[in-house]
Amino acid sequence: MALKLRLSRGGRKDRPHYSIVVADSRSPRDGRFIEKVGTYNPLLKKDDENRVKLVGERITYWLGQGAKPSDRVARFLGEAGLAPMPEQSNNPQKAKPKAKAQEREKERLEKIEAAKAAEEEAKAKAAAEAEAAAAAPEAAEAPAEEAPATDAPAENA
Repeated sequence: MALKLRLSRGGRKDRPHYSIVVADSRSPRDGRFIEKVGTYNPLLKKDDENRVKLVGERITYWLGQGAKPSDRVARFLGEAGLAPMPEQSNNPQKAKPKAKAQEREKERLEKIEAAKAAEEEAKAKAAAEAEAAAAAPEAAEAPAEEAPATDAPAENA
């Protein structure tokens, strides 16, 4: 008989409360179990001592009998020091954004790059205009050819 240390849900709708039980792995989640060895109340704060209650000596007995804890129960046992802390499973493939989200991100980055390039171009153009404006007053200071003035005013006859 394969034994599991797992959570069994109780409580009402939207107010979960779990019992930590030793059960045959073939029995349903909330079905028949062998022994209740703790409780878990996810509604309490993480630092609350009543959030997870464990019966340590019974848990070590069942672990000695070959019971395998579920992922969540293994974390509880690791935090309590009753079993080694399990590795955090991380599936980086699952965490990656999907294809459309990657396309949107790529388009967003291209727009940012285009905006930066346009800004750089505008700065370069402004610098060139400022340089030209700085050179223009020097040219204005040089005497320009004056148009010939008419000495004789137009006479009315």
